[in-house]
Amino acid sequence: MKTVVVYAGAAVAEIAGCFAFWAWLRLGKPVWWLFPGLLSLVLFAYLLTLVETDAAGRAYAAYGGIYIVASLAWLWTIESIRPDRWDVAGAGLCLVGAAVILWGPRG
Repeated sequence: MKTVVVYAGAAVAEIAGCFAFWAWLRLGKPVWWLFPGLLSLVLFAYLLTLVETDAAGRAYAAYGGIYIVASLAWLWTIESIRPDRWDVAGAGLCLVGAAVILWGPRG
């Protein structure tokens, strides 16, 4: 359960940080938007270090599925664009892949 919470927090932090840059560059927001965006990205990187796994690459790979689902949630809640069935199906596949990567039996 801790892993899922950490991944969810990391996803929100990463998306918020990247969106701050997007808003500055593409939406004409003031340059000061970059400062909280950078802090958010630092928080994202820190949170990924809390995942209980023996390899950073495995933690990052499994995180990808959570990031995709969180990105679609952002799309819907912040940008007011509802994900379509293909978005949902793709996100579901990614979550299955993330679970296999993170919790698959290792010998």
